[in-house]
Order: sequence, then structure tokens, then C-alpha cells
Amino acid sequence: MINPQWLQTFAILAELGSFTRTAEHIGITQAAVSQHIRHLEAQYGTLLLRRPRQIELTPTGNILLTYCREIEQADKCLNLRLTKACEDSGDVSVISPGSIGLLLYPLLLDLQCANKGLSIHHRFAPDSDVLEAVLSNQAELGFLTFKPDDPRITASHFSKEPLELVAPAHQKACHWEELVRLGFIDHPDGQAMATRLLSRRFPANADISSIPCHGFSNQVSLILEPVARGLGFTVIPRYARQAFKHQEAISVVECGATVVDTIWLIHRAEWPLSARAAQTVHYLRQQMAKQA
Repeated sequence: MINPQWLQTFAILAELGSFTRTAEHIGITQAAVSQHIRHLEAQYGTLLLRRPRQIELTPTGNILLTYCREIEQADKCLNLRLTKACEDSGDVSVISPGSIGLLLYPLLLDLQCANKGLSIHHRFAPDSDVLEAVLSNQAELGFLTFKPDDPRITASHFSKEPLELVAPAHQKACHWEELVRLGFIDHPDGQAMATRLLSRRFPANADISSIPCHGFSNQVSLILEPVARGLGFTVIPRYARQAFKHQEAISVVECGATVVDTIWLIHRAEWPLSARAAQTVHYLRQQMAKQA
């Protein structure tokens, strides 16, 4: 490892062209300047030619000077990444479940369009994967439908999201018999979500397995397609329903009790968020407030 002080001395000497002025600039003796150069030349060979009132860099000296400038530039880049100057540049890594992700991703893209230096990395994943990704530093920001009990995680309230019973437009679905007639469109969390909501609305007939299953999709953006075509009903979080393009083809059945989940924003507790991640969180909270 090259002593960085020797490199700094060499770079300043190459710029000022004088051992005396270099010593004065750094605040060391001229003998110390000469010693630093001798150490470097012992490792790399002759770096400069000493002439009356000037010095001349050798080809090796020019190569080393270029290296010094590369280090200086790298140091500036590091400082930039570690300061607030990088609020609008660099990578922002986010991971979330599907429904809240459908809401967040367009907002994140709007933020990136307004700040071309940002690079948004968003991944859809179930809750368990979200938590693991944040703990393993694969994502700086995560969103969960439960508050984790882990001292390594900071969790803060982000939003609330109701579960919705969604049926084909103009179809009656306020009674259990009507749901049985329509049939159920399942998805990876469909059985659990339907049981939670229907058990409150129809406590006497809450067994979702007794309703015929008329389809299944594991793509959150496609779950409502069969519903829109009249093939059945489903239970899905509100943000996923709001992201569906054909709202005219579906209807939210508003009858009976509700089930509302809290969305938690999480990140590692041991260190602060990067400036750009903190700025992203601020922006997302502003946008959510506008939609409230």
C-alpha cells in the first residue's frame, strides 16, 4: 500500500515545480519532501529530473501523477456519495409486496424523471423476502404489511390499505349465495385475504373453500382480469385494485365490516439512511399525503 502522504507530496511538487514551495505549502521541511520522493523512487524508479530552478517528470513520474489525480477524483466521488450533495443522484433500492408496489413504482419513476441522476431499483416480493432483503443490505428501503420485531430494523407507519371484495361490474355480491354463484378468483394470498374479510362479513359462512374456484393468477397486475370478464370475484388490497386499468369493468362491494392493514416502511436501524433514500422517503410521504 502506497503511503498517501508521499503521493500527496509528489502531486503538489509536480504542480508547484519547487521543493521549497512544496514544503511551505504542505507545512513540512524541505528535507521531508525529499524523503517522500526518495521513498517513491525506491519503489517505482526515477520520477523526476532535478534541473536548476525547475523539475521535469519522467515517463514514470507522469504515470504516477495520473494515478494521483485518479485517487483525488475517487476521493471526491466518495465524499459526494456520503454527503447531501447526492440527494438527487445514485442508486435507490426499494423492495415491497405487490399491491403497495403497484402504487409506489410509478411514483418512484416520477421522482427519477425529475432527478435524472437517480437510478431506481424496485423489486416486488412477499413480506418474508422484503424483511430478509433489508436485513442482508440487498435493499435500503422496504415495505411490509406487518411491523417486524427485530432490533436491527427501524419500522415507521407509512399508510393504511383496506382489503376489498371486488366483483364484476353490475354483479350482485352482497350475500354469500351470490358469492358462491360467482365463484372465486384465487391468487397467492387470496385464500388468506378472503378468509380475513369474509369471516367478518359472513361469520356464519366464512369457509372460502366452499366457494368454487374459477381461476388463479400469481401476477398481482393480472388478478382482476378474470373478474373484469365476469368469471368470478376476488379479495385484494386496495392499491392493487386502484392500479387496474379497466375500473369500469369491476366494482368494489361495500357491505359489512372492513379489514384494514397497516403498511410499514422499514430500513436498517444501525445506520442512517443515505441522503438519496431519505429524500425518496420524504417524496413518497408527500405523494401519499396528497392521495389521502
